[in-house]
Amino acid sequence: MADKVSSKIDIEIPEAVADDDVWAQFRQVERITLELTQSYKYSLGKYSRFFIELEKRRFMATGCPGCNKVYAPPRPLCANCLAVTDWVELSGAGELKTWSVLHFSPGSNDDVRALETPYILAYVLLDGADTLFPHLLKAPLDQLRFGMRVRVAYNDGPVQHPIHLMHFVAD
Repeated sequence: MADKVSSKIDIEIPEAVADDDVWAQFRQVERITLELTQSYKYSLGKYSRFFIELEKRRFMATGCPGCNKVYAPPRPLCANCLAVTDWVELSGAGELKTWSVLHFSPGSNDDVRALETPYILAYVLLDGADTLFPHLLKAPLDQLRFGMRVRVAYNDGPVQHPIHLMHFVAD
């Protein structure tokens, strides 16, 4: 009958129970494994335009009208002079500055669970940007080199999070 519950770990049965134990009928313990998921609504807030434009295959960053720094990923305020930034479109092309090869997926959602390991987390300096953009790079490991040209590639989904509508590929 143990095969009727697929999540069963074990049943613990105490060897000896005292005659005056009023809890004797409750000493047998069954342990099971449960996977809990949580569903909630989350606002992408001030960064929403970045994600909305990804659906349109446009790569947006923010630029500072005061000091001209361009932020990708976008920031609502300039970290340099604290001015409110403006939206600017970038081509999505850039240069691979560094990377990390990951042999384990954290499995935080279906998009991440679907990644084949090993996968590459790349840090790309996009043309026209002043900051590095970290994201997935789909390229053969033996072809990676510092300074190689990469570009944003888009997919049509469906995805759980809009950031997975894009990844980098060798240019």
